[in-house]
Amino acid sequence: MSIRPTLVWLRHDLRLQDNAALHAALAGGGAVIPVFVHDEAGAGRWAPGAASRWWLHGSLDALGRALAGRGLRLVLRRGVAAQQLHDLVGETGAGSVCWNRACEPAARAVEAEVRRVLGGLGVEARECEGGLLFDPARVRNQAGLPFQVFTPFWRRCLTQPVSEPLALPGGLWPAPARWPRSDVLEEWALRPGEGRAADLSQAGCPGEAGARGCLGRFIDQAMDAHQERRDLPGQEGTSRLSPHLHFGELSPRQVWAAVGEASQASGVMPRSRGAFVFLRELGWREFAHHLLWHFPDSPVQALRPEYRDFPWRRDEASLEAWREGRTGYPIVDAGMRQLVHTGWMHNRVRMIAASFLVKQLLQPWAGGAAWFWETLVDADLANNTLGWQWSAGCGADAAPYFRIFNPVLQGAKFDPAGDYVRRWVPELARVPAESIHHPWEAEPLELAEAGVVLGRDYPHPIIELGEGRARALRALAEWKHSRGIAAGGGN
Repeated sequence: MSIRPTLVWLRHDLRLQDNAALHAALAGGGAVIPVFVHDEAGAGRWAPGAASRWWLHGSLDALGRALAGRGLRLVLRRGVAAQQLHDLVGETGAGSVCWNRACEPAARAVEAEVRRVLGGLGVEARECEGGLLFDPARVRNQAGLPFQVFTPFWRRCLTQPVSEPLALPGGLWPAPARWPRSDVLEEWALRPGEGRAADLSQAGCPGEAGARGCLGRFIDQAMDAHQERRDLPGQEGTSRLSPHLHFGELSPRQVWAAVGEASQASGVMPRSRGAFVFLRELGWREFAHHLLWHFPDSPVQALRPEYRDFPWRRDEASLEAWREGRTGYPIVDAGMRQLVHTGWMHNRVRMIAASFLVKQLLQPWAGGAAWFWETLVDADLANNTLGWQWSAGCGADAAPYFRIFNPVLQGAKFDPAGDYVRRWVPELARVPAESIHHPWEAEPLELAEAGVVLGRDYPHPIIELGEGRARALRALAEWKHSRGIAAGGGN
């Protein structure tokens, strides 16, 4: 009796190596049919934004070519996932469907519907481990509750072993006698015009090979100095792995193993402080997904209930100036322009820009999160939610709301020569380093020699820093008073 084919339903796991669902399908011995369903309805409001769609196109194209090298095809379908998988079972005679478990609430709801549909067909549903180091459902504190503070969470994680990446068989893999119909990737129109694509390509090279190259370069060239360089946006000191991890072109287990091998690690202590700090950053990714798993409403409401009625100003003009990099604060504007042009922003600058929006401008964190979702190639619901709620002081392990980043001091500290600002705010390129982060305080002759007229070539500050800080603290104090929260409480 012949073994029925297996469908491998791929989503944020667009790789061959260390792919548990693909590994399980190949172990079954029958034909393997990889499938990607572009289910925008199932994703709801969290369907990929424009920049993520650009990356998705490249990742799917690369995966299709990689599968072709193993004798398989990537079947593309657009529509409701449960219906498309139902149809594919009928077209192929598949006896099982394998997939890797997701963390996002909408994706989990789609999984539940797929299980229901497959059960009605008598088809086996095989859910495999997801793209994390540690199962978020199993990591609990001593009271059996989910963690809401990073340090104890990570300590608990480090008491658990990290399993080795799965090895896949070489050669050609078993293919069906007849392939089902597939959409044509280009007809999905995921990518914008060529000019925009040229800009977004600065964020990296989509696909599994691009991910491996990115990891290798980081380990060879930047990992040991990561602690010293990771906060300097004018230098290449970060891994740039975030989009590869989000789309699953590389698994965190592969990253962990590669860093360990390169560091000749003993347990969890690598050879350099830079490697140790980098692995801790993987821990923050784990923490973000842990929170999303246990608090599925957090993308749309503050994790801390007392902050859900915070008195934001909701000023569209201020939000628009921030989006377009027209705030008059060079480090903020540089970051927002880098984001729009390349689909990526340095992490330190993300924190500065987010703090400026929610505190100096008193705008709701959700508006900033929505813009990042639309414009980041690495837009990840768990990471995006954690980052914005951290900045707004309303999430787990959050910075207190009264901690307000000063963009001038942050710029001077992390971009002291102004290299980052000069690249992304070229109208200030000739302003001396000592004035580039606060050009409104430069001498008139200095600005004239730099060819800058404030208000014409570069905007005046949208708000004076002292005024913005005072307004934010006043809103915090009034809100606490209205809720009967003590002056030092609530954070």
